[in-house]
Amino acid sequence: MTPPLVSIRGLCKTFRIPGAYPWSPSRTVDAVKDVTLDVADGEVVALVGQSGSGKTTVSRIVLGLEDPTAGEVWIEGKRWDNLGERERQLKRISYQYIPQDALAALDPQQTVLEHVVETLMVLARVPRAEAQDKGAAMLARLGLSHRHGALPRELSGGEQRRVTLARVLALEPRLVVADEPTSGLDPERRASVLEDLVGNLPARAGCILVTHDLDAAFPYCHRVVVMLEGRVIETFDPKKDTPIHPYTRSLLDPWQDAAPLSSSAAPPRSPPYTPGTP
Repeated sequence: MTPPLVSIRGLCKTFRIPGAYPWSPSRTVDAVKDVTLDVADGEVVALVGQSGSGKTTVSRIVLGLEDPTAGEVWIEGKRWDNLGERERQLKRISYQYIPQDALAALDPQQTVLEHVVETLMVLARVPRAEAQDKGAAMLARLGLSHRHGALPRELSGGEQRRVTLARVLALEPRLVVADEPTSGLDPERRASVLEDLVGNLPARAGCILVTHDLDAAFPYCHRVVVMLEGRVIETFDPKKDTPIHPYTRSLLDPWQDAAPLSSSAAPPRSPPYTPGTP
C-alpha cells in the first residue's frame, strides 16, 4: 500500500515559558498532545480550532520549523523530524509554507512579478527568462496579470495573499501548509483565495489548511481535523459526516447552546484514518 504523503504519529510539543522576572520560576505549556493524523496524495486536510488550540504548532512541526518534544513526522515515507537542516534543505522546495501575514512576507521594494521570478530563480534554479514566463503564467491564473508592476503596499489584502500563493504554487510543490491564508479577509474574498489555492495545487500535492474558520474551509477540503487544547477531538468528511462534538458545532454556529468547551467533552468520533484516494 502506498504510504501517506504526510504521517504524524504521537506528536507532542511542550514550551517552557520563563517567569516575569529573572528570579521567577518558569512554567511549561503543553501546546500539542499526542496528535496522530495522515494526509494522502492529493488530499486537502483542514486543521481547525480556536487560537491556542495547537494547530499552527502542528503545522510548523510538519515543515520542520519547530522541533517536536515527542512523536514522529514522516513525509513521502521518510522520517523528517529527526533530520538536520542541511538534509531538510534538499527537500524544502517541495514542502512549502504559506504564512498568515502576507504583507510581512513580501519585500516592500519588489514588484508582484519580481517576487515570483526571484523565488523560481533562487529556489528552483530556473533561468531568468523561463522564470519570467512561468511567473507571469501563474499570476495570470490567480488573476494578477494586470498587477505585475505593483508593490505590496499598492495591493489589496486579497491580492497580497495571491502573491504569496503564486510564489509557492509556481514551484509545483508536493506539500503545501497554509497557515490562516484568509485571515482578516471578508467572506467573499476568503472563498476566492481558498478557491485559488486549492484549484491551483499540483495534481498529487497534499495540503494542510490551518484555519479557525470551519465554515469557509468546508467546500475546499476532503477532511476536517478539529483541535482543542492541543488534542485532536474530531475528524470527519465535511461532504458526508455531521459533526457531533459540541465544540465543532460551536465553530459552525457560535450562537448555539453548546456544552462546555473541553477536549474531554466527548471522545474522538472517527476511527484512525486509512490513507487512500480522497
